[in-house]
Parts: sequence; structure tokens; C-alpha cells
Amino acid sequence: MTVTPFRIDIPEADIADLRTRLARTRWPDEITGTGWDYGVDLNYMKELSAYWRDGFDWRTQERALNRFPQFIARMDDLDVHFIHVRGKGPSPKPLVLTHGWPSSVAEFAKIIPLLTDPASHGGNPADAFDVIAPSMPGYGFSSRPTKPGGTSLSVAPLWAKLMMELGYPTFFAHGGDIGAGVTNALGRFHGDRVPAIHAMATPYPYPTDENDPTLSAAERAYLALTKKWDWDEDAYGHLQRTKPQTLAVGLNDSPAGLATWIVEKWRAWSDCNGDVETRFTKDELLTNVSIYWFTQTIGSSVRMYYESAHNNRPKPAKIETPARLFLTREEIDRCPPEWAARSYANLSYGLAPTGGHFLAAEEPALLAKDIQTYFRAFR
Repeated sequence: MTVTPFRIDIPEADIADLRTRLARTRWPDEITGTGWDYGVDLNYMKELSAYWRDGFDWRTQERALNRFPQFIARMDDLDVHFIHVRGKGPSPKPLVLTHGWPSSVAEFAKIIPLLTDPASHGGNPADAFDVIAPSMPGYGFSSRPTKPGGTSLSVAPLWAKLMMELGYPTFFAHGGDIGAGVTNALGRFHGDRVPAIHAMATPYPYPTDENDPTLSAAERAYLALTKKWDWDEDAYGHLQRTKPQTLAVGLNDSPAGLATWIVEKWRAWSDCNGDVETRFTKDELLTNVSIYWFTQTIGSSVRMYYESAHNNRPKPAKIETPARLFLTREEIDRCPPEWAARSYANLSYGLAPTGGHFLAAEEPALLAKDIQTYFRAFR
């Protein structure tokens, strides 16, 4: 493995091309007064796209991200981009943070300082971490896989290899969404190196038979909720699991289409009561979307859904590594504790009082405190 320093530096021609494409957007019609009922609110997306074209300053966001030390690790025919910030404290412990979809390492911009330098934010310096935040293969500034098989299970050994190369024979792990899948896989298959994990979703597979006599009443209600959610909300997931390349052609060519596909999820999955900008500024939303746009990784990111759906996995035994499951107010992920206990042999179960799917960006202090508190016993 080779590790080299990296700085984000998007060519000016790419920024100019983005603005040109935004100016030429051909918007569809809509039924008056439907708002977000049919999907995105076109009035909001037109406003956001106009700001992306004429008000958003990518260079400012680029400089902000470049304040974090960044690197590229070449391994297994992939270039893996990662942020690596050393902690300030008597004995910082290594912590790998893994993002999900449709997110990026930009989601961690507010929480990294809280985890690496807690004393400067009213915390205990003894809780400091060395934070490593990689971009998953096919996401952001990591390279796009050219072979099938890229799942959360395949990412876990890459992270284990990366952490060993960085001098961390043991380390902690946190993740949400697909990043939770990576984190759970680290706990399952690399427990000799990962003393404990902190995840925001349980691993697959879930129980599917609502007549299973072992299910509690709360589990049956949750299973019914998941089935309703699949019908009402999972059209995106079904498409990404079955025809990702069809989707990629449109989203890779149209910045307005890409923003629509991503921002609709940031609104729907966050704890925003329908107003996404109560949780994220336009700059935060567009920084994340811009990373997908400039790196042309929307296609490779959604292919992970296809790979996971076509990867036959037998039902695994419980994860033995101690685990903290910290669930947000996003209803679909808020499973009852007995459901979660089916996946973990040593479980700490917690519910966030506020915040949704992108908790590191929504409630960074809340999430940082829970991570620090849980891992304290394993230092």
C-alpha cells in the first residue's frame, strides 16, 4: 500500500460546465399546489438550483474541506481517499467513521473537531480520538470499482488494512446507513482488532415473516412499518438494486436531476418536519451534491445497492463484538430493542432524542457525546 497526501482541487472548467448545465435545465411541469406530495417540490428545487448556479461558492467549501488533512491510499487496485485528523489529548484512540448514501465525508465536517479536540468544545481531553474518515470505493474522491462485488462487507477488510497501514492495530468504528453495514462487518469479522463498534442501523438480514411466533408485539408492529415504508418510500432503493446503470445515465448528465435525487432524501430522512433548511443550509446540501457531481460517482455509489442485492449471504450468527446501537428519529431505522438484540450478543441500545439519518451533520454534539461515552469503557 502507498499513502500520499491529497487536496481537493476541482478544475475551473468543471465549475463553469456545472453552471452552464444548470442554466440549461429543462424543468418538467407539475400539478399546482402539490408541494412534496409527488416527490420533490419543483419551486424549492428551482430556487436551490438557481443558488447553485449563481450564489454557491464551491471554492469556499473546498477550502473548508481542505482544512482537514487528506490522503489517498492505493490498495487492491483502488485509490481510497480519507481524512486523517490526529486527536488532542493524553491518549487519543483511533476511530474510523464511515458515511452512507447519499452522503460523503463532508457529513463529518462538524463532528470531527468535537471528536479530535473535545477539550476545545467543553469536553474531556481524555475522550479524544484520532479520526479517520474514508470515502467508500465508488464515492467522492475514492476511485470507482471496475469489478462486481463491491458491498459493505467488501469495504470492511479495506478499512482494516488501511488502519494497520496507518499504525493502528486496534481501533473503534462508527457508521450509519451503508456505513453501519461496514461498521457491523468490522465488528463481525475483525473483532480481534475492533474492541467495540458504534452503529446507527442493525445488520441484514432482518426477520420477514410477521407470523413468526418468536416476534414480540413491538417487532410485529415494526415489521408492518417496514413493509409499508417499502411500498411508500423505497422506489429509489428498488431502482438502485435492479437498474442502477439506467438511473446513472440521467443523474450523471443533469446536475438538477442529481440534486433532486439526493436532496429529496436529505429532506425525507432528516428530522426537519418537512423543511430541510431547518437542518441543513443550502451550502451544506450543495457541498454534498457537488462532491457527487464533480467526481461523477452517483452511478458507482448506487451500484453498491445492486451488488448487495445480488450477493447471497446466509443468515449470520450474532455479532460478538460489543456494540452500541444509537438510533435516530428516522422511523424506519428505529427498531425495538428485542429486534436489535437478534443481531448482537453484547448490545447497548440507545435512542437519539432529536436528529435523523444524517446525524453527524444534524446533531454533531449529540452524536459525539454518545460515541465518547460508549467507547470510554473500552479505552
